[in-house]
Amino acid sequence: KQKTAYEIKECDWSSDVCSSDLGKFKVVGLIDLNDPARIKNLEALHKQGGVGFRINLRKENEWDPDNSAFQAAGDLGMIISVIGKAENFASATFKKLLDNCPKTHFCLEHLVRSPGGDVAKPPYDVYEAALECARWSNTSVKVPGLGEIVGKPHVLPKGYPWADVPPHYAMAKKAFGVERMMWGSNFPPCAAKEGYHNTLIGIREMPLFSGAGEAEWVMGKAAAKLWGFPERTK
Repeated sequence: KQKTAYEIKECDWSSDVCSSDLGKFKVVGLIDLNDPARIKNLEALHKQGGVGFRINLRKENEWDPDNSAFQAAGDLGMIISVIGKAENFASATFKKLLDNCPKTHFCLEHLVRSPGGDVAKPPYDVYEAALECARWSNTSVKVPGLGEIVGKPHVLPKGYPWADVPPHYAMAKKAFGVERMMWGSNFPPCAAKEGYHNTLIGIREMPLFSGAGEAEWVMGKAAAKLWGFPERTK
């Protein structure tokens, strides 16, 4: 059974992180969108310091574009983190949700696709349709390591494991721009792919983000701006 925001906020670790003054963590909870008390639960999560909640577009019975919780999240200044397949992001149903909630920000995970083989190879027409979500200014995208697309070599070599970059990164950059792109390690699952370190250097050192200030946006500034992290000082 999916836990409500109220149940999640009762967990000691969640409360501790929410109230921490370290400035290093933001809590995104889960909301049972079919619960009649969902708005109350959302408000409880927000009161405890939660900054948003997550939805899985692949579970179509758990969300509806007309659900009142999405607009309520925007009213509270909370963010919706969204996972799904490219076809889910490309759907008219999800785009209706974006239309319904101009005040709510949606952070689209895993480069607007699902980790693994989802739209990993051409043709990319479904992926291009998913990237149309960038037309809504209240969207941004999380940028994972290459291992989510190209797969891990049987034996990881010394140094970075790949020389070629799949086109998804350039396509997402063209759609969203670096100020709406933020690195996401996908830890701990990334440990079974290229490893945390390689997810970091693979994006930080990607030639695609070698323009003035681009890597800085992707590796920190975009996340700081969206999620309210303090600016890093050198």
